[in-house]
Amino acid sequence: MDSPSLLARMTTEPAAGLLEELAWRGMLQDRTPGLAARLDSGRPITGYNGFDPTASSLHVGHLIPVFGMLHLQRHGNRPIAVVGGGTGMIGDPSGRSSERQLQDRAAIVRNSEGIRAQLGRFLDFAPGPTGALMVDNFDWLGTYGLLDFLRDIGKHFTIPYMLSKDSVQTRLDAGLSFTEFSYMLLQSADFLHLYREMGVELQTGGADQWGNITAGLELIRRVHGSEDGGDLAHGLSFPLLMNSGGQKFGKSEGANVWLDPARTSVFDFYQFWYRVADEEVGDLLRRFTLFDRPSIERLEGEHAERPEARRAQLALARDITARVHGPAAADGAAEESRVRFGRAAAATITATDSPPDFEVGQAALASGVDFAVAAGAASSRSEARRLIEQGGLTVNDERLGAPMEPVPDRLGGRFVVRVGKKRVLIGRLTDSGA
Repeated sequence: MDSPSLLARMTTEPAAGLLEELAWRGMLQDRTPGLAARLDSGRPITGYNGFDPTASSLHVGHLIPVFGMLHLQRHGNRPIAVVGGGTGMIGDPSGRSSERQLQDRAAIVRNSEGIRAQLGRFLDFAPGPTGALMVDNFDWLGTYGLLDFLRDIGKHFTIPYMLSKDSVQTRLDAGLSFTEFSYMLLQSADFLHLYREMGVELQTGGADQWGNITAGLELIRRVHGSEDGGDLAHGLSFPLLMNSGGQKFGKSEGANVWLDPARTSVFDFYQFWYRVADEEVGDLLRRFTLFDRPSIERLEGEHAERPEARRAQLALARDITARVHGPAAADGAAEESRVRFGRAAAATITATDSPPDFEVGQAALASGVDFAVAAGAASSRSEARRLIEQGGLTVNDERLGAPMEPVPDRLGGRFVVRVGKKRVLIGRLTDSGA
C-alpha cells in the first residue's frame, strides 16, 4: 500500500467522530467527562500537545501523541504543538526515575527547529482555521517573575493536591528536586495561557501526563470558573506504547529509534517496523497508519493465513517509513531489505547505495577465517573457525564449508554475508590489497 499525501487523506468527518476513531485504533486512554458533549456540539476545537525539546529529533515513542494530533486535525480541528522551551529548562519528572539533564536556551532553539520539521510530515501547517501551529512556552513562561508566578499560579494549588499526583509519588523515595516538583505548575500555566490567548480548550498527552493535564484544568476552573459550573476546558490522554514484553515501545537496550535519519538510518527505521512481532502488528497498523478499518482487517486476515509472508509488517513498514522519510527513501529501504535478507544477486547488490557495513582488502579473501574476522562477522579467528565449521557463514549465497579455503569473489568485489539466521552484512573489496 502506498502512502497518499496528507491532503488526500483528510476527512470531512465531523469532530464528533474523533473519540470513536481513537477508540477503535486503540489510542484512547482517559478523557474528561464533558469532552464527548463538547465534540458533539459540532464546533471545531483547538487542542495542544506538549513536546520536551531535549533532543533535535522525535523518536517512535512520540508517535502516539503525534498521530493523535493528526486525527484531531483530520476531524476538522486545530492542533497546536507546544515546544517546552521554558519547561525544557526545568524537566518533567513524569515517567522518570532520575532528574533530566537541563537544557540551555540555544540547545532548545536548535532542537525545536528539528522537531518542527518532523511534525510537518504529519500535520498540515498551512494557514487556515484548522492549520497546525507550533509555539514555544518560553515566550510566556519567560516573562514571569518569581513573585508574580507564586501569586498568580502557585496560590491555586495545595501541597497535598500536588503530592497526590502519580508523577510526584513515584519519585518521592528516589528524590525529587523542587525544580521538578514545580513542573506541574508550569504546565498548568501553559494551559491557562493557551486557553486565554488562543482559545485552546483541549490538552492531550500520554497517560503519564494525566496528572499534569488535570492540574491545568483545575487551574482554569479556579481562575475562570463558569457561573453554570460547566466545563471550560477538557483533557484527553493516549496509552503509553508498550511492547509485548512490557517495555516502552521503541527502545532497545536503552536506545531510541529516532525519526532523524542521522540518528537512526532509514534502513534501520524500516527494519524496526518490519520486525515487529506477529501479535503486535495489528495494533500498530491501527495506531501508526491512516489505513481504514476494512483495509487493516484485510491485512490481518491475510497475515493469519500466511504469517510467513509478513504482508502486514510490510504494509506497516512501508507506510510509516514513507510518511517520515518520503516514498523514495521507503522504496530504497524496502529494496535494501530485500537484498540483505533475500537471495543475493549481482544486480541488486550493486544497486544498493547504502554505505557498506565493511570493507576488506584482497588479502582477506585468502581464507574464510581471514574474511570473517576482517568483515566483522567474528571477533576472533577461533570464533570464525567455529562459525564456518557449524555452517553459520554464507557469502553471496554460498555457504563456506572449510575455514581455510579461499573466499571466491564472484560479484565484482561486492559481498552479502549472512551470519547465522538473522545477521546480514554488506561489504565491498578495496583496491589496496591490504
